[in-house]
Amino acid sequence: MIIIQLAGGLGNQLQQYALYTKFVRLGAEARLDISWFQDEPDPKNVQSGGITKRELELAYFNGLTYEVCKEEEKEKLIGKRGIQGKLQRRLFPSTIYWFHESRMYHPEIFEFKDMYISGYFACEKYYSDILGDLRERIRFPKSQNPANAQMAEEIRSCRSVSVHIRRGDYLNQENAELFGGICTDAYYDAAIRRIKEIEPDAHFYLFSDDVAYAEQKYTDPEYTVVNINHGKDSFYDMWLMSQCRHNICANSTFSFWGARLNRNENKIMIRPTIHKNSQTFVKAEMEELWRGWRFVSPKGEEQ
Repeated sequence: MIIIQLAGGLGNQLQQYALYTKFVRLGAEARLDISWFQDEPDPKNVQSGGITKRELELAYFNGLTYEVCKEEEKEKLIGKRGIQGKLQRRLFPSTIYWFHESRMYHPEIFEFKDMYISGYFACEKYYSDILGDLRERIRFPKSQNPANAQMAEEIRSCRSVSVHIRRGDYLNQENAELFGGICTDAYYDAAIRRIKEIEPDAHFYLFSDDVAYAEQKYTDPEYTVVNINHGKDSFYDMWLMSQCRHNICANSTFSFWGARLNRNENKIMIRPTIHKNSQTFVKAEMEELWRGWRFVSPKGEEQ
């Protein structure tokens, strides 16, 4: 049995769900482990996302079905909870079947028969061949806020481009060291300039967890700062991103999925060359693992 740990924010949950779907399509007996959302987060556990607690946002979608693992199924692979399980994992590692993501792409995971899998699996190659199916499966419920329908109609009526600016938790010292300094002003300026070369009449819709910053920064008439969704409704921003013709992403899986769910066959998807400061951009590798995407560096250089 394959069990994939579900953890993190909505973008990460969608990636783990996509990987689960890929295993099911390959004929594997697969399950999702949702216990991360039920347990108290462990500040020392990277997979718990530090002390940030998230909602199981997959549950918000209409008709999104998956099988959840039972505790005994999980125990067969990684041992029991508590001290007993920790001792087993330390003293008898050969009895543990627990795979931790450690690089961008692990093709070997599709050879696993029995394994508990932890990671975020942002790399598009894992599920690029089933993205069409995923777009059909991942259906947002109708928003109760009529402003969303009005904004979607406006977006679809023009040469719209989503621009995601993530600040929020990325400004925290620990996160800033890992994720900061990537989506710079130079990055956004170059991405917007590139879009304008192809779509001179483009209108840019800005989505951000720091609306005040976006409104102060982008004041020209070609920009609209979207300030509709908050709290549990924030996931509708991803839906609005997907309604745009083109997408400029932050180093954030939230906007990656806004672009992935975009049905425009001629869309332009721009992302930063790296997601984390611990990564090194290798052009040939990224073009293979993220086919169809365009890359812009923190210095504003299109690669």
